[in-house]
Amino acid sequence: MSKEKLIIQEGEVTEVLPNVMFRVKLDVNDMVILCQSSGNMRRNYIKVLVGDRVRVEMSPYDMTRGRITARL
Repeated sequence: MSKEKLIIQEGEVTEVLPNVMFRVKLDVNDMVILCQSSGNMRRNYIKVLVGDRVRVEMSPYDMTRGRITARL
């Protein structure tokens, strides 16, 4: 993905799934999307639990999937 076309949103983790996947409810439109944690978060062993506030990057082409880039 190119950096200038990413959509950045904030939300709350509602469910933890296997293989470092999460369901995140976005703040803006209350949409629930499927996310995975980014490589930087995996590398530094940053844990994400249910109820955590996160920052999500999404592609404008597929708004149902995203990548968690930060835990707030």
